[in-house]
Amino acid sequence: MTDHAAPNLPSRDLDVTVAFYAAFGFEVAYRDDGWLVMHRGGLRLEFFAFPDLVPEHSSFMCSVRVDDVDELYGRIRQTGVVESDAGFPRLHPVRRQPWGQRAGFLIDPDGTQLNLIENVS
Repeated sequence: MTDHAAPNLPSRDLDVTVAFYAAFGFEVAYRDDGWLVMHRGGLRLEFFAFPDLVPEHSSFMCSVRVDDVDELYGRIRQTGVVESDAGFPRLHPVRRQPWGQRAGFLIDPDGTQLNLIENVS
């Protein structure tokens, strides 16, 4: 295995987290009562149980860098996650960002923001 880092993100309910992320291609790699690891290709997200989390007050976030941001965004959208400025979960469309890269944003059911960023060639 190569060296890597994996974000540790909160989950109020691991069953809900599994269902949400599995809908757009993540698979469970490990799970116990307090920890969950999911992967999609080379992407790896780890979740810890945080039942008292208030999504509106969450400041958790991570960046997910992919070769085809439109494919990932489209898969998420096909699951019924809507583009909106409020609510959980929600999406913000893929656009060229002020820093020059194309990116969209997913806010998951627990209020965590995933920056969906297109890899630079």
